[in-house]
Amino acid sequence: MGRRYFGTDGVRGLVGESPITPEFVMRLGYAAGQVLVRREMLPHGEAPAVLIGKDTRISGYMLEAAMEAGFAAAGVDVMLAGPLPTPAIAYLTRALRLQAGVVISASHNPYYDNGIKFFSADGAKLPDAIESEIEELVDQPVGCVEPARLGKARRINDAAGRYIEFCKSTFPTELDLRGLRIAVDCAHGAAYHVAPNVFHELGAEVIPVGVEPNGININDGVGATQPENLSAAVLESGADIGIALDGDGDRLIMVDSAGKIYDGDKLLYVIAAARKQGGRLDGVVGTLMSNLGLEHAIGRLGVSFERAKVGDRYVLEMLLARGWKLGGESSGHLICLECHTTGDAIVSALQVLAALKRGGITLAEACADVEFYPQKLINVRMPPGFEWRDHPGIAEARHRAEQDLGESGRVLLRPSGTEPLLRVMVEGRDGEQVGRLAREIAAAVERATA
Repeated sequence: MGRRYFGTDGVRGLVGESPITPEFVMRLGYAAGQVLVRREMLPHGEAPAVLIGKDTRISGYMLEAAMEAGFAAAGVDVMLAGPLPTPAIAYLTRALRLQAGVVISASHNPYYDNGIKFFSADGAKLPDAIESEIEELVDQPVGCVEPARLGKARRINDAAGRYIEFCKSTFPTELDLRGLRIAVDCAHGAAYHVAPNVFHELGAEVIPVGVEPNGININDGVGATQPENLSAAVLESGADIGIALDGDGDRLIMVDSAGKIYDGDKLLYVIAAARKQGGRLDGVVGTLMSNLGLEHAIGRLGVSFERAKVGDRYVLEMLLARGWKLGGESSGHLICLECHTTGDAIVSALQVLAALKRGGITLAEACADVEFYPQKLINVRMPPGFEWRDHPGIAEARHRAEQDLGESGRVLLRPSGTEPLLRVMVEGRDGEQVGRLAREIAAAVERATA
């Protein structure tokens, strides 16, 4: 049976509608707390402890309070970190030896969405089995442990500083960023008070962009999902390079001094090539959405490449299964397991900058030998439960496109794990052909759902 609430990246939805309501989030906290209490064997009756962080959405205040109440009612202590990137919560959960971490964020979505995602004690996404345990309990009424066992809450005042130092520690000690002028777009999100400091403290001159959150401007025309904003900022300021994060700080897109945009596939290649040159790379994991050009370029390095399902948790699962250290998605989720247990935009940017510094090259030069094939991605809204795989009109449009592409491209249809969308992707050597075929398939989906 499919899961009712957890998607590929936790629980997510429109604020005020199920499941993103105060009442549900309190039940979610209580259910998760119950699972933690019965799973953790702590000495002397000690209560489990969790860390709660959030991004800058206005709804975060409400949902944080509800989650805190649910955990406390289950007898779990809570530490509050305030606005911090998702990977910061993963790191601090592990560093503080806590039993779990919680992030209140809808990542790259607009402010009116929000979500809840969990990290285990080792800083990794919560396993499916534990999420299923939580789901079994979440629809039950919220109870309360006896008063003496209620959880307590306290704020961690130095959480941001701890994370800044961690990020800096992943950059080679023999290098610095002096002489670099870097535009850093934080999407008015969780990294607004963290990311600029990391790059500044390593020696760069930082031009901050998207660092004035007001609760409703997160991801609004800024950040990794709108990199044109960063491109314009780089050109206007004369920056050497630009770094764009999304609202919760786990996606990375970069821009060179000419304003050219580099997605996750290109950045993954830059890191991979540097790792290979240093003799530290066995294999790379991409996803079903990764560009064919990346796969071919990684192959030319003499390195194995495999594709996981879309979602950074599936990239991580395959990395762990293969014993490899590097993987990522074209959207900018990059995982460098030598540095962190999860995707981290700041840490990934530092790995790219280290590769460029060591090689004395620019982003354009680092990617000069790689041919990335044109891709066209169209998101088509579809009603919940729509059986798109069985629809003859969609199947026929896909078949025609695949015949048209032949051996020179591919078609991928997949539902979003976080939104009611069907993602239509076509890839091939001819950009005009790719765009036309993607539009034809998207039109077939729209007709089928009309």
